[in-house]
Amino acid sequence: MRGIDTAYNYQGFTTHRALARTAADLLGEFTLSTKVGYFPSGTGERPAHSLDPARLRAAVERSAYDLSRIPDVVFLHNPEVTLSELDPTESYDRLAAACATLSEASRSGLCGEWGIATWDPRPVAAAVEHRVSDIQPHVVLLRAGLSVAATILTVGERLCRAMGIDTQHRWGMSPFAGNMADPAWGVVDLRDFLASDQDWSTPQAALRLAYELPGVARVAVGTRNPAHLRELVAATTLRLNSAALARYRELINEAP
Repeated sequence: MRGIDTAYNYQGFTTHRALARTAADLLGEFTLSTKVGYFPSGTGERPAHSLDPARLRAAVERSAYDLSRIPDVVFLHNPEVTLSELDPTESYDRLAAACATLSEASRSGLCGEWGIATWDPRPVAAAVEHRVSDIQPHVVLLRAGLSVAATILTVGERLCRAMGIDTQHRWGMSPFAGNMADPAWGVVDLRDFLASDQDWSTPQAALRLAYELPGVARVAVGTRNPAHLRELVAATTLRLNSAALARYRELINEAP
């Protein structure tokens, strides 16, 4: 484990202060990434999403203050939430303005790098592909693993190519669709995906495959269970059956 990924709005907008209070000087041992894009709604309901440049800038500034250190990466958090409600022209303009805000924050030293974190890359790709784009984040964070639908995988990879993001600058998230306790993980058979003569568990195999679906350099997982984390760290060295993985991509792309 070399990184901690969090967000401005996690734990009721308290997670940055909690990290700084709990981890203190240990935070310097990790790559620290966070996300901005959700804000208090003012009504006590679910956080509201916004791409407003002023609100994003203020959130980046507050993040650095609450963390007591400069984040290594600040992601634009799920821009598709706002973009999905806009026409292509307005969608691109709003995305470009938001990205320019994070880019400027990086240049001014409020964060190391900036990126885009997207659960559903389709509205983001539609905005970027609407015109010749100069949106060039340093990092992109995408859903990864066997639970991701073929369309999401394909569009996510296409978005990365359009923005010039190579595999080393792609990160993955939610490799277990948010819940390793789902009964499906108890019956799925992953042995064909792995090279023989290895000991592994289903969570380990699923995590290792997430590095390939799509190709990413890091995968973020939950931290509630230390034993689970130890198991997953060991999974990163598992060897895969590349032919089975390629066949899997063919099958899901052919599915209706």
